[in-house]
Amino acid sequence: MNTERILSTAQDRRGIVVASAIATFARHGFRGTRIADVAEHAGISPAYVSKLFSSKERLFVAALDLCYTRIIEALERGAEQTEDVSPSGLLAAMAGAYAQLIADRDLMMLQVHAQAATDQPAVAEAVRHGIGRVTDYVASRSGAEVADIQYFFAYGQLCHLLTSVDAFSVDAPWATLLTTGLRHAQPLRTATTPQG
Repeated sequence: MNTERILSTAQDRRGIVVASAIATFARHGFRGTRIADVAEHAGISPAYVSKLFSSKERLFVAALDLCYTRIIEALERGAEQTEDVSPSGLLAAMAGAYAQLIADRDLMMLQVHAQAATDQPAVAEAVRHGIGRVTDYVASRSGAEVADIQYFFAYGQLCHLLTSVDAFSVDAPWATLLTTGLRHAQPLRTATTPQG
């Protein structure tokens, strides 16, 4: 028996399940998603998903961990690609990279649903840990002042709000006021984005 291959297969399937969990929880939220829903999306039996993750909460936390890892990777790509390595230049580059990232509505909506589920202690801890990781990265990579880092995160939350309600396509004074000058990407067509 090739134990290494079995472990590799389990690790591959774990990755597939966590990626499916991001998409499924993004669509239905923590409370509205069943392990069976994630299993169906992943093409794996619910029993196998339950073997990998002993509870829905643990699966949700794993999805959140991957979400925050993807955020840090995007911020890092943005920082690596800019020629302006001043603190403000690095923050601007990371903001642009994040705006591109949340065109994937699954990552954005997972964060929204996670914030709504922070009455679950493990979810609250995962959100705090993830925000801590992102904050530590932004602070250390940019070298920016505290107020500028706070502005960076506040601006990101505004982008979340405007992207979640698709304010960039709304023809109304309030939408024009709030979206003028903001960078954003067209939402990606994903499993959670209705086809029109």
